[in-house]
Order: sequence, then C-alpha cells, then structure tokens
Amino acid sequence: MFVNPKNPHAELWDGPRTGTEGVKEMFGADEAYDNSRFKSFLHEALTAKHLFVDKPNGFPSLLSNEYGKELITTGLKMKTIKPLSTLIQQLRLIKSDYEIELMKESGKISSKAFVESMRWTQPGYSEAQLWAKLEYECRMRGSSMLAYVPVVASGPNALSMHYVRNDMRMEDGQLVLVDAGGEYNGYASDITRTWPVNGTFTEPQRELYQVVLNVNKACIKLCTEASNLSLNDVHHESVKYMKQELQNIGFGTNTWELERTLYPHHVGHYLGLDVHDVYDMTRAKKLRKNMVVTIEPGLYVPFDDRFPKHYQGIGIRIEDNVVIGASEPYVLTANAPKEIIDIEHLCTDK
Repeated sequence: MFVNPKNPHAELWDGPRTGTEGVKEMFGADEAYDNSRFKSFLHEALTAKHLFVDKPNGFPSLLSNEYGKELITTGLKMKTIKPLSTLIQQLRLIKSDYEIELMKESGKISSKAFVESMRWTQPGYSEAQLWAKLEYECRMRGSSMLAYVPVVASGPNALSMHYVRNDMRMEDGQLVLVDAGGEYNGYASDITRTWPVNGTFTEPQRELYQVVLNVNKACIKLCTEASNLSLNDVHHESVKYMKQELQNIGFGTNTWELERTLYPHHVGHYLGLDVHDVYDMTRAKKLRKNMVVTIEPGLYVPFDDRFPKHYQGIGIRIEDNVVIGASEPYVLTANAPKEIIDIEHLCTDK
C-alpha cells in the first residue's frame, strides 16, 4: 500500500494519518511505502509478465504529469493487460463468515430504524422529516451514514422507482414507500417497506400489498444453493408469481404489460460493500452459499384505465437482504415488519 507519510503539520489541520507502519499494523499490508515512491514501483512493475490494472485515467494524480503518462503508455504497449476490478469483484461476491456477521449487524440496525420510523409516521409530517427520522435512528444505533440517498415516496410519488425529492407532505389515507438503509463498518443494508401513513391499510392497498408480500416470500425461499438458480432465474419466477397473484384479485394483465408497466425492474441485485455491489458480475451466475442479494418485487399501478380504478396510483415495494444458504436462506432484515397485521399494530401503537 502507498499512503501519505506521517506529517505533524498536516495532521494538525486535517487529523491523524495512518502512515506506513500503521497501515501494516492496522490493515495487514505486507508492504507499505510513502506514496512518493509509487512512480519507481510502477516502473519496476512494468517489467512483470502481466499487468493487472484498471483504466489508466483511474491512476492517482501523481501520475498525471508527462513522465507518468509516458510511463503508462509504454507499459501498456509492452504488457499483457488484465483487468483488476473484475478479480476484486469475484472475491467480493462470496462473503466470508466475518463479513456475514457485519452484514447481520448492518441489517439489524436498519431494521430497528424502520420499526421506529413506522411507529413515528403520521399524517401531516413531510417525507423529509421521515427521512431525517430514519437516518437519526440508523446513526444512533451505530451506522456511520445512510448507504445511499433514500426513497421516501408517499402516495403516487411511489410510482417513480427512484423518487428522491422527498419533500412532499404525507397525507391521510396514503401509503409511504421507504427504500433506505444504513452502512455499518463499510457494509450496506438496503431495505424497502411500504406502510399506511395513518396506520391502517385501505382494502385496495391491503389486497395489492398482500400480492407483493406473497411474491417477496416465495422468491426468498428460492435463495439457496440447492435451488441451483441465478438471480435472473429468480426474477423470471417472480414474474410468474406476480402474474398469478394479480389474476387472483382481478387483473387481466399479460406478461408484456406486467414487465413494462406494473413491475418494470429486476427482483434483486448483489449487496455488500456497495448497495449495488460487484456491478460487473452478471446476475446469470448461479447462487452460491454466502452470496448476499436483495429480493425486492414491486407493483406500481399508474392512473391508466387498463387497470382496475381502485388500485390506480398505488406503488408498493418490499425489499429484504438475504444470505444465500446451502438449503435455507438467512434474511438479514427479518426484524423490519412486513406482515400487514404487524405493520398495523406497530403503526397504531403510538
């Protein structure tokens, strides 16, 4: 590792630096050097048979001068270049037992924050206030920050998957969809829950919510190595489940309409040190033990007379974080209520 050297004057203003010895002690680096030595190290590295490197424009600014550019250009012409990030992402795809423990804590913190936020919600508060409440609860329980800008979407705002304005008043009779999660020791959680602002689902909200919940639970059961499925396979199953569940409540929707309008996103993604972790890894990979994925089916019924009128304007998503097991999945976010009876009891227990 190449790091800034210890410097009392700089540290007086900007805080302590780890330094080369600290890097070896705290982070387990086999070798550590002052970053001013990186040029000479790179020159020597270019004599190797292969060079594992990402885009040259990703190099630090110390190589932005003409010498650095010439060095890189010469090296790239001479060597067999192999991507570095792909190797790192393959390592990140399967979590160690220690990483799983960190992610359990991350999920527990965020789940408890959702509990407190559900209990706190009432008509007249704004989406911005609910955002503040959830972030406060995450931070007070040990999260360093929210893992991403949350979606706090009340009423028809939930029809936009990535609505992040979060500035509207929450009204009586609406649902609020919240997609958020804290970060703990670098590991993200990513939860979505949808609940009634006044604490009680209307009958159409209840029916549509139960559809999404049934699909969520059915897909979680598929998250095992024994299933021999990929995330793409789980998504295909989720579409079949969703179509059947909707038919049960009177939707005559075909698959094309379902996937392009009512349920237009993928059922999940990999999760870890980033929210959409290992982004270069295809979701066609078979699920293997200690992968961590999200399962997040959703329904978004637009104001369109192709669909039953009493469901129009309702958006619902339910997202959990799941560790792939050999034969049983482990849900990291199980403490965030999602059954209708639990949500209504919590939201009315002020």
